[in-house]
Amino acid sequence: MEKKNRLILALDVTDRENALRIANEVSDYVDSIKVGYPLVLGEGLGIVKELVEIAPVIADFKVADIPNTDRLICEHVFNAGAAGIITHGFTGRDSLDSCVKVANDFGTDVYVVTEMSHPGGVEFFRPVAEDIAKMAVEAGASGVVAPATRPERVKDIRKIIGEELSIISPGVGAQGGSAADVIRAGADWVIVGRSIYNSDSPAEAAKKICDEMNC
Repeated sequence: MEKKNRLILALDVTDRENALRIANEVSDYVDSIKVGYPLVLGEGLGIVKELVEIAPVIADFKVADIPNTDRLICEHVFNAGAAGIITHGFTGRDSLDSCVKVANDFGTDVYVVTEMSHPGGVEFFRPVAEDIAKMAVEAGASGVVAPATRPERVKDIRKIIGEELSIISPGVGAQGGSAADVIRAGADWVIVGRSIYNSDSPAEAAKKICDEMNC
């Protein structure tokens, strides 16, 4: 993924018309569009094929199953045209290896969750986050997910993964994270959803975040 705007849109709306409208409005300001279960369950995986005509798509399915099931999920996602997928790491190295292998076959990316951005994200993830980051490096993942709501944790994760992997960081805006702060902490991209797609002008909201990061 080209590091041009450093902004990923979390497009957690649930209908096709709204999704495509917002995606088109912010296309000049985002490097990728992240879609998850809300939109795909509402409109089907075919929405990915439409969105990739506007910007690269990361499928945020937080894949967390046995290796064979993970493989099947990744194959469907990448066949639909997604450029990347987000997985969990707590299911173990064999499950992550399965996702990375499929991604390598398709020439796409796998991002591994180290720690989530909401308050509950510290309850169980914190003790294992650094081990998951190490595993992501060893497995050959493309990057990790680390919380913009806790920039100090982004710094910690960056020390572990070095410059080899990317960090994509959710939690800017509605959850209170600062785009500028987390970029300074070592993130490569920020992930922003509600502050953009609930705005009266998604394009202006996206531009404002880019301006904060001087991109």
